[in-house]
Amino acid sequence: MNILIVNGPNLNLLGRREPGIYGSTSFEDYLAELRKRYADISIDYYQSNIEGELINRMQEAGFGQVQGIILNAGAYTHTSVALHDCIRSLQVPVIEVHISNVHQREEFRHHSMISAACKGVICGFGMDSYRLAVEAIAGLATK
Repeated sequence: MNILIVNGPNLNLLGRREPGIYGSTSFEDYLAELRKRYADISIDYYQSNIEGELINRMQEAGFGQVQGIILNAGAYTHTSVALHDCIRSLQVPVIEVHISNVHQREEFRHHSMISAACKGVICGFGMDSYRLAVEAIAGLATK
């Protein structure tokens, strides 16, 4: 099984950016733990601060390269019709992930432009949100 994790803007700063909200672990450190825990699953990772690059990478993977995509679109979650349209066009499930519980934060974070296009949404479990998404995709593949 192959899964792609895609992180959007500012998530390259995990471990340094607002640790009270996002924790003090870098994504690279967490990814190593995730890959070790799920050694039987190939987990690829991509991060960009540029919306079009996120779309390009998901389109590349979403037609046969992977069995699912885990997407933390960061702030693009709340603004991007382009990501919504991209997700709808893919042949694999996309799970929307957020480290924080966006519904406990600023009002503008309460609405997602991409949720309706995703298979599911996981938020508020810290970095464990990604683990839960891996398990969700693995579960979908066995159905």
